[in-house]
Amino acid sequence: MSNASWQISGQYMETCNCDFLCPCPTSGLSARPTQGHCDFAMVFHIENGDFRGTRLDDVNFALIGHTPTVMGEGNWSLGVIVDERADPEQHQAVTTIASGQAGGPPAVVAPLIGNFWGVETGSFRVEFEGMRASVSIDGMLDQAVQGVPGANPEEPQYLDNTPHPAAPRLGLAHATRSHLHAFGLNWDEETGRNNGHVAPFSWQSS
Repeated sequence: MSNASWQISGQYMETCNCDFLCPCPTSGLSARPTQGHCDFAMVFHIENGDFRGTRLDDVNFALIGHTPTVMGEGNWSLGVIVDERADPEQHQAVTTIASGQAGGPPAVVAPLIGNFWGVETGSFRVEFEGMRASVSIDGMLDQAVQGVPGANPEEPQYLDNTPHPAAPRLGLAHATRSHLHAFGLNWDEETGRNNGHVAPFSWQSS
């Protein structure tokens, strides 16, 4: 399974508890998070995907994490939430990819994970519309972001050529709400000051 050929692509959005702009991707994970630690929720909507013949189109998943200090120092805690609509084969495929067992971008950060919280299932409601994105996972996550307009007001400003595992090009966004209650994390923020990202993503086996 670890050498399985696969590819997934679609839309990605994230909020974290850092003040905007999060220093982690711009420092190569060497800067201290603005709150001293990082809690994050990364959500992926697969528009097109295949894992060894198992189609993954329209399946969602989320990576929920906590890093106690500078991200590059490791000791991350990470949990995965998989769309409850996924059948058993899809559930296993997404879990294998998201946990880094199948190679690709998730495998790059796998050595930084000291505590794997496991896998939960949830009902996802996901919306991507222009520079706005939102996701709700019943009882676990409710978050939304608004892109920061650039010279073209219809597009966000971007961070490009980043080492971020989700995508090398990230749209900058403010988190308009972040409510996270999963894997022992409890975080509620609606000030609009904390960080967000939105971007297309494309992953494949390495």
